Amino acid sequence: MIKGTFLDEISHDIPHQNWSEKEWDNDFFYMKRAGINKVILIRSGYRNWVTYPSKVLKLEQNVINPDVDLVALFLKLSEKYNFDFFFGLYDSGKYWNEGKYIQEINLNKKVIEEVWENYGNSSSFKGWYLSQECNKNISGIIDIYGDLGNHCKKISNNLPVLISPYIDGVKNISQYTSDVKREKSITIDSHFKEWEKIFSGIKGAVDIVAFQDGHVNYDQLLDFIKVNKELADKNNIESWINTETFDRDMPIKFLPIKWDKLKYKLDIASKAGIKEAITFEFSHFMSPQSSYIQANHLYNRYMDYLDKR
Repeated sequence: MIKGTFLDEISHDIPHQNWSEKEWDNDFFYMKRAGINKVILIRSGYRNWVTYPSKVLKLEQNVINPDVDLVALFLKLSEKYNFDFFFGLYDSGKYWNEGKYIQEINLNKKVIEEVWENYGNSSSFKGWYLSQECNKNISGIIDIYGDLGNHCKKISNNLPVLISPYIDGVKNISQYTSDVKREKSITIDSHFKEWEKIFSGIKGAVDIVAFQDGHVNYDQLLDFIKVNKELADKNNIESWINTETFDRDMPIKFLPIKWDKLKYKLDIASKAGIKEAITFEFSHFMSPQSSYIQANHLYNRYMDYLDKR
């Protein structure tokens, strides 16, 4: 079962739905009805756009503060529906991509401190999400995850830290092209070596890993999930799966996934020993009130699935 969803409110490759508190309240209701009990803010900001009025980011990045404090709103709704809320850090979109990862770390440490001071008293604030996604050991990712994970835990009395990396598979294609596959994919052995080093370097700083499940062919998925779980177990990191509810197999980026594909991925994760699934992401690709009508149908198929369990 899907127990959690990301909240994507800093959209740069998915259309924004322009919801008010009313629509968000409805969505949390639909999530609750589908068995979801946690929400993860995928990022609190990306480049100029942010989800809360940040003095730190306004001063240092000249961000455009939002009309509504969405972090406060999501915490309010999490308390109403008894959800756990994970706060996603800021993604500069430049520093760590350009190898200036120390700047990414230092900026986010200030964000962590600001956010904990402003929102840490919420009963639903239950964890952190490190929003810098990667597929291998590049751009100082071990230092980013290690330093920021430890800082999150230190300042919040050891609340859990989550990451959601991906696999450098055949579907690791830019969203800005209509291509859906490339010829080459990382091998299992190379993937193992990359993540063996990363996990050993972030042990103790990261508590949960939820690998994205959409970047490899369906017949490769079980083997990769098994490797990911083996490495995480070895380093005392809990394994979830980030089961994508959008389809990477179509040139239109991105539409809700076919139900048979989602069910297959959930079944494969369960077969590999994964106990908990989260998704990217309910509100666009699975919600009855999504701007995509297919999402409503996917929700109905998923509810049928739950009724049969």
